[in-house]
Amino acid sequence: MHVFLTGATGFIGSHLVTELVGTGHRVTGLSRSDAGIAALARAGADAVRGDVNDLPFLRAAAEAADAVVHAAFDHDHADMRRHSENDRRVVETLGAALAGSDRPLVVTSGTGLVRSGNGGPALETDGHLSSAEFPRAATEEAADALIAAGRHVMVVRLPQVHDTHRQGRITWQIQLAREQGSVAYVGGGANRVSAVHVGDAARLYGLVLASGRAGARYHAVAEEGVAMRDVAAAIGVRLGLPVASIDPGEAQAYFGWMAPLAAADLAASGASTRRELRWDPFGPDLLTDLRAQEPLVR
Repeated sequence: MHVFLTGATGFIGSHLVTELVGTGHRVTGLSRSDAGIAALARAGADAVRGDVNDLPFLRAAAEAADAVVHAAFDHDHADMRRHSENDRRVVETLGAALAGSDRPLVVTSGTGLVRSGNGGPALETDGHLSSAEFPRAATEEAADALIAAGRHVMVVRLPQVHDTHRQGRITWQIQLAREQGSVAYVGGGANRVSAVHVGDAARLYGLVLASGRAGARYHAVAEEGVAMRDVAAAIGVRLGLPVASIDPGEAQAYFGWMAPLAAADLAASGASTRRELRWDPFGPDLLTDLRAQEPLVR
């Protein structure tokens, strides 16, 4: 297939380009810079220069493809609502570009947006929070509307995606620990995050494109739940910093905007995804990558 990919030079997108090109697809990646265009060429992909928020341009690029994977998102937490509403419009535009066809659109969301219905790990069949509750859910709301309109849309929900350089929101926690001079977790630290190695996540996108069901949600989860006290301990060892529990009332002062996430239990299951798509993640686990984290202690 000819796949149009947004976020093609990002953390996940750059791995996805390699995965898709390696499995025989023609990839056209979106980039705003000369460096990004050069990186795509080195990876064997075509490139178009543009901005994901230039909606007429985006629609034209999507109309020229057999399939679209939307992996771009601006994670600036200082203006999350605006970026989330921008992403809603992006998804709506991509869906409009594929109207009247069975060409697939794969949309990226997160397991942290799922409203678990069973009190346990979030499942693929669970619904999501509203954008009024959490702005990032605007993406899934846009996907819902396209699915209801009969578009061939699938959603990949990501947990903490990691390698030795980046670990999702835990990367911010590492930066915060350096600034604070200590590593903290909330209460007993039994709350969990789910995780996946970036290479395994890229392979899942390829499987979803090849054999995913229209309207389905897929969880790119290799590890269902890693306790935050274990995450904090791994960070502390790697940075050579003390690790301590803090009371919930102290979380805002230490974590700032990240306080609600630092205390939340964000376990998620990918069991259904594994069975359906025969996805077998094999990359290093989160704690292994944290212990080998780059750059080294400063």
